[in-house]
Amino acid sequence: MTKSKHFCVIVRVWRQAGPQEPGRMVSHKVQDVSPDMSFLEMLDILNDDLLKKGETPIAFESDCREGICGCCGLVVNGDVHGPDEHSTVCQLHMRRFKDGDVITVEPWRVKSFPVLKDLVVDRSSFDRLIAAGGFISVNTGAAQDANAIPIEKDKAEEAMDAAACIGCGACVVSCPNGAAMLFVGAKISQLALLPQGGPERAARALNMVQAMDKEGFGNCTNEYECEAVCPKDVKVANIARMNREFLLANLFSKR
Repeated sequence: MTKSKHFCVIVRVWRQAGPQEPGRMVSHKVQDVSPDMSFLEMLDILNDDLLKKGETPIAFESDCREGICGCCGLVVNGDVHGPDEHSTVCQLHMRRFKDGDVITVEPWRVKSFPVLKDLVVDRSSFDRLIAAGGFISVNTGAAQDANAIPIEKDKAEEAMDAAACIGCGACVVSCPNGAAMLFVGAKISQLALLPQGGPERAARALNMVQAMDKEGFGNCTNEYECEAVCPKDVKVANIARMNREFLLANLFSKR
C-alpha cells in the first residue's frame, strides 16, 4: 500500500490583533502537508509550528469539523468556504492543492461581521435576528404528541430543507449587498410552513425583517450568489416566501 505524498504550501493569512487594530497579510510556509488532511488540520499544523517558534498562533473558529455547525467560515483564495461547491471549510481537503501552491486565507469581510481577531469575526448579529422571532410558543408536549400533529409531506420536506441552514454567514459575505435575506428567509420559512409556527407567524416576519434592517444588512437584488455558496444548498425561494410573509403581516397588522 503506497503512502500519500506529502507536500509544502505557502499560506498567506490575515493577521489582526484585535477589532481596533490594523491588519495585514502574513505568509507562512507549511511543510509535510498530507493530501488527506482537512484545511483546518493544515491550519492546526501551522499553529503548532508558530507555537514552537514562540509566535502567536492564528485565531480561527471551528467546532464540529463535520460541516454542520457553521463556525469555520473563511475565504480561501477568494472563494467563500473554499473552492468546493456547497461545502464548508472544515470539509475542504488539502488534495485540492498541490506542492508549492500559495493559499490566501481571509476572514468574512462584511460590515455586519466585524473582525475580532485574525480569522475570527463577530456573527452575533445572527443571534439577534433569531432572538427577534425565531421561536414558537406552541406546547407540543412529549415527542409522541409532537409527532402526532398532521403535516403534509411536501410541507414537511420544504420546512426541513429550510431548517438545514447552519447560520454560517456565507450568504451574507458572498452577496454584493451584504444581505442576510437567505438566512432570515430560511428561518422564517421553516416555521411558516409548519402549524407549530402559526401563532407568531406575522409577528415573526415583521420582527425579524425589522431586526435585519437594524443590524445594517443590505437588500436582495437577485444576484443568487447566496444560494451558490450555501453549504446546505438552501434555495432563494425562501427569500420570496419571506417577502410574502412580510407583506401579508404588514397588510393585516394595519387593519
